[in-house]
Amino acid sequence: MSPEPPPLLEVRDLVKRFGGFRALDGLSLDLRAGEVLGLVGPNGSGKTTCINTIGGLQRPDGGVVTYDGRRIPGLRPHRLSRLGINRTYQSPRPFASLTVRENVLVAATEGCGSTPPDLDTLLASLGLAGQAARPAGELNSAEQKTLDLARALATAPRLLLVDELAAGLNPTELLRMAERLRALADRGMAILVVEHLMGFIERVTDRVIVMNAGRAIFGGRLAEAVRDGDVKRVFLGGAHGG
Repeated sequence: MSPEPPPLLEVRDLVKRFGGFRALDGLSLDLRAGEVLGLVGPNGSGKTTCINTIGGLQRPDGGVVTYDGRRIPGLRPHRLSRLGINRTYQSPRPFASLTVRENVLVAATEGCGSTPPDLDTLLASLGLAGQAARPAGELNSAEQKTLDLARALATAPRLLLVDELAAGLNPTELLRMAERLRALADRGMAILVVEHLMGFIERVTDRVIVMNAGRAIFGGRLAEAVRDGDVKRVFLGGAHGG
């Protein structure tokens, strides 16, 4: 049996403070190519702070983030994009006056240097081909979230950070989005997903990390997490920790 490949992303003892509050308090995780890892937990548990810190929006106050064997402390998002890391946002902010295709074309210029995807094929794969010539500001919420994903994918990332992409989608859109993320993982992309919708998390992820108060309190499959005593106390006992 061949040895398991090393993680593409390694996070060790990550700390992020806001004044006297520790949003991240020694968080550690690993993520391999082709794997989808979910971050779940109550509001304020540190989930979004985690991907903001990994993704370069916020500088860590402690700990180590390693991507593809390279430490990436405090690198800004545009530099991370060229290394192969990109993300989606809770609230997409496209260039409203540019068309859908122009938005994706702009994003593609920030890619990691590998062969960028064909933009028309990318838009078609996400159901946006019919919207390609529309100004992005005219899209509804679900379409803007899909465009946000298209912009991230246009940079040909190896690591994708997904922040509540499913919020606001109807059941059909949720299923379609879950299938798209799984297809990306099946082609070798590493994906870190922050999400509150457990049905979506169950469909998309290989395993989850449950967070509370900036720490990981469980790591494993979601089906195992719901039987864990600490997880039950956090979600059912009113613990405050995204």
